[in-house]
Amino acid sequence: MSKTTKPKTIVITGTSSGFGSLAAKALAGRGHNVVATMRETRTRNHVKKIDLEAYARQGGYQLEVVDLDVTNDTSVSTAMAAISKSHGRIDVLLNNAGVMNIGVTEAYSSEELQSQFEVNTFGPARMIRAVLPTMRAQGAGLIVTVTSLAGRVVFPFFGAYSASKFALEALAEAYHYELSGLGIDSVIVEPGPFGTSLLPRSPAPLDQRTTDAYGPIGKIPDAMKAGFQSLYDSPEPPRPEDVTDAILELIERTDKRPLRTVVMPKGMDFGVERLNASVAEIQNAMLKTMQFESMI
Repeated sequence: MSKTTKPKTIVITGTSSGFGSLAAKALAGRGHNVVATMRETRTRNHVKKIDLEAYARQGGYQLEVVDLDVTNDTSVSTAMAAISKSHGRIDVLLNNAGVMNIGVTEAYSSEELQSQFEVNTFGPARMIRAVLPTMRAQGAGLIVTVTSLAGRVVFPFFGAYSASKFALEALAEAYHYELSGLGIDSVIVEPGPFGTSLLPRSPAPLDQRTTDAYGPIGKIPDAMKAGFQSLYDSPEPPRPEDVTDAILELIERTDKRPLRTVVMPKGMDFGVERLNASVAEIQNAMLKTMQFESMI
């Protein structure tokens, strides 16, 4: 941390693995006060909780683990009220928790789609609503929302996941405009394919009959998963730390932050930065026409 950067109180969701765990450790290591949240800290994720707490003790870092389930209104409101009270302020919310469904889109039931949206879209929405009263009272704050490359472009068999991330992009962008006059910033990080726990935990649709009805096409999602896994198992796999480095830079940045930050593995370019630039030109022109130029 630079001498001009003050330690911030940072709440992170989904810290049991992946970007969340890496970000919690990196930000604590930079001297920030980190509240790492995850669900099932007494059962399924107990070992992950112990690991983060041990890391904090060994390094003398300010990092605590709090049980929080982003899919549950009561869990979110209770945990966030306690965090706000115990810490006095919340400077940053890092919306990171997510799940990635890969499969024949038709084969996902409405219940499975709802489960996808509960984590990826409604979860961040709950977190933002829970933190904003504190940030408004402070007159300052930062919300960093991790979406995905698949929140801007669509891959076959990622329909459920992309739909949830496209919706999350719209939510985070709307907050970017609406909160701009309150001293609160809402920005988006769009990671490309990096090796985290998302892929091995990716839920396939339960309706195998519909998947089988697609014949050879129905087998493509498994082949795609195997292809991504081979990339992650390669001698020089993409570095998830590149994403956490980008998050850290956004949090510690003192000048104007970009609305969107794309983080791609070295050597990959799916054109998302160009897409963002083109869309921003149209979006900003529309906002100016509607006399919302001050919110850009």
